Amino acid sequence: MDNQRLILLLVFSFSLIMLWEAWQKQGQPKPPISATQGVSTPAANPVPSPAPTAIPAATGLLPEKSVQSSAQSKPPTEVIKTDLFTAEISSQGGDLVRLELVKHLATEDKTKKFILFDNGEKHFYQAQSGLIGDNLPSHKSSYQFVQGVRELKDGQDKLEVRLEATTGSGAKVAKTYVFQRSSYLIEISHEIVNQGATPLSAHVYFQSVRDSKPPEGSSGGAMGVSTFTGPAVFTEQDKYQKVSFEEIAKGKAKHAQKADNGWIAMVQHYFVSAWMPQGNVEREFFTRKLGDDLYAAGLILPLSAIPPGNSGKVAVQLYAGPQEQDKLAKLAPGLDLVVDYGWLTVIAAPLFWVLEMLYKLVGNWGWAIIALTVLLKLIFFPLSAASYKSMAKMKLVTPKLTKLKETYGDDRARLNQEMMELYKREKINPLGGCLPILIQIPVFIALYWVLLGTAEMRYAPWLGWIQDLSSQDPYYVLPLLMGATMLVQTKLNPTPPDPIQAKVMLYMPIVFTGMFLFMPAGLVLYWTVNNVLSIAQQWQITRLIEGGNKA
Repeated sequence: MDNQRLILLLVFSFSLIMLWEAWQKQGQPKPPISATQGVSTPAANPVPSPAPTAIPAATGLLPEKSVQSSAQSKPPTEVIKTDLFTAEISSQGGDLVRLELVKHLATEDKTKKFILFDNGEKHFYQAQSGLIGDNLPSHKSSYQFVQGVRELKDGQDKLEVRLEATTGSGAKVAKTYVFQRSSYLIEISHEIVNQGATPLSAHVYFQSVRDSKPPEGSSGGAMGVSTFTGPAVFTEQDKYQKVSFEEIAKGKAKHAQKADNGWIAMVQHYFVSAWMPQGNVEREFFTRKLGDDLYAAGLILPLSAIPPGNSGKVAVQLYAGPQEQDKLAKLAPGLDLVVDYGWLTVIAAPLFWVLEMLYKLVGNWGWAIIALTVLLKLIFFPLSAASYKSMAKMKLVTPKLTKLKETYGDDRARLNQEMMELYKREKINPLGGCLPILIQIPVFIALYWVLLGTAEMRYAPWLGWIQDLSSQDPYYVLPLLMGATMLVQTKLNPTPPDPIQAKVMLYMPIVFTGMFLFMPAGLVLYWTVNNVLSIAQQWQITRLIEGGNKA
């Protein structure tokens, strides 16, 4: 039984070591971009080509002559400013080529704002759209900006940016961006005026184009599994489907192809961009590799035939912002699933829900974590109390165990038999003390994922020196306090009769303190408060049992 207890403790230690190694990954330098992955030449982006079906298969490519050389100057752009964005729109295709989130700080340099869409400064990530049809403008065509306001002024709730292009087919095309105050939703519409003599048929595509590089500061998850970066598709029929860049590159990507509902997104740590058509319009989803470390994920919508002298319009909403779950869930069914909780989602998701409710009550994520710890302690109080009673009784019979070992030390089988009889007489479960630890393992890892993958925790302060609960304590105060509380717990526990176990228990506070130095401050806060509550509970139970035994 004692050996089983040792094994359980070692398993728990191994779990924490794996978590620590995963967390360390965030500090490792990123591999350099190879010459074949230059972000200055991503212009070789294909445009989906129409097929005779109702929704065209997205398989075509632009001719090679449409590829923009890296030596050529970049097309003119316009900078758009709102209360949430600093956006940059290019005259080439009217693409959204850069998007800075002014309410979110960068991960590596906190003096700067976080950049979601990037035009090659650190990596390539853009939102593109265009038309499929004869002589209709794609995301490689030239547009002209219509004069207008480029900054959302005080008192304004909406900002429109309009671009226009004239085609060889006699059609006039306008592409319009609509930004709303206090919203990460951007409406992107294409309007076609048919100035020709025959009906005009077309399709409209919307796509996110990105390299496979993980975002800055991307952290490793539990057991070495990284947070997901890549496309995701959701439909009511097939539900949420993640598609890895590796699967796309190998031509093995599996996801919903056509539906009259759903969305497609490009997911990364803490943030997401998602194309969300409104209504039950039939749409085709596509993912594909475009070139060296460049991938596209998007959708195609039909545009009803436009008679001569008439116009047609297609509009799609683009969400580009943080993965704030309560807001995502309201935007589209299943959109909150982009928050990556790993393999413990079944525990992490309700854990965050409770944590969010507590945050709304106390107004601070640090105090919410403390409240959650108290709540969990109350829920598991009966189980913990039984375990601490078992440990307190074990402490009382330790002298008897030592005597048995001295008497039957050379006869292992007899020693185990006598120990089991002693446990039976004293009504002690020798594994009872391990039960709280076993229960805490999934809660611990689930909370780790909540702190790791929840955008609300990013740069969430507690008090004093703790200004980011999702990163490590800069002065290691909490890990040292955690180590001290663990040392106190060790002293309250019965000393194992086995020398190996005794050494393990002695060094556990030191080993755990070293590992917790690199854990998120919020996780260390949870564990420290849990230890304090456990100490109080264990001390009270031990005092009562020892007092009753003396009486």
